[in-house]
Amino acid sequence: MKKATRKEIEAIKALFLEHYPESVTELNYNNLYELLIAVMLSAQCTDKRVNIITPALFEAYPDPISLANADLDDVKALINSCSFFNNKAKNLLKMAQSVVENYDGEIPLERDELVKLAGVGQKTANVVMIEYAGANLMAVDTHVFRVAHRLGLSDAKTAVKTEEELTKKFKTDLHLLHQAMVLFGRYRCKAVKPECEGCFMEEHCKTKETFKV
Repeated sequence: MKKATRKEIEAIKALFLEHYPESVTELNYNNLYELLIAVMLSAQCTDKRVNIITPALFEAYPDPISLANADLDDVKALINSCSFFNNKAKNLLKMAQSVVENYDGEIPLERDELVKLAGVGQKTANVVMIEYAGANLMAVDTHVFRVAHRLGLSDAKTAVKTEEELTKKFKTDLHLLHQAMVLFGRYRCKAVKPECEGCFMEEHCKTKETFKV
């Protein structure tokens, strides 16, 4: 696959910032605690589904202390329409218990601390930091991975390596570019039947004839 040139990378960056100037997550939340839970639930699950699940969950457990003391089966029942709900329920409880025990009940707003929590990997931590703190970080989900490869921004085989390449190539405005690529991949550059006609990225697409990524 042909790689994007430095000139193309700058053009791609400018186009994303032009078309998604103030892009934010589509997950619904009111505070850092709710954002972290929503992002944890969104792994391999749609934001739309998460937004259906979380109101009752947040009402039942409005803070880390209440969640830390929750019954596992009760949490499972509230999130059972979410993918991998058994593991996610266990991680939610462990996360809340750790926050209560180690952080005085307050979600830490530092990436190195977030990844110490159960169920919180690098991508989840980055998304939380991007959305809540506007941190200059990149997070690679399935949409970002697909878009990055279709535009020749990366040929890496893993999300972590793709994140490294995008961070190195874009350098700045990473929080905006992350969400722009998520929205672009979710609604335009879809995995199946991407909407190529009239696409503002058409001239930079490297795989429009095959879409094997």
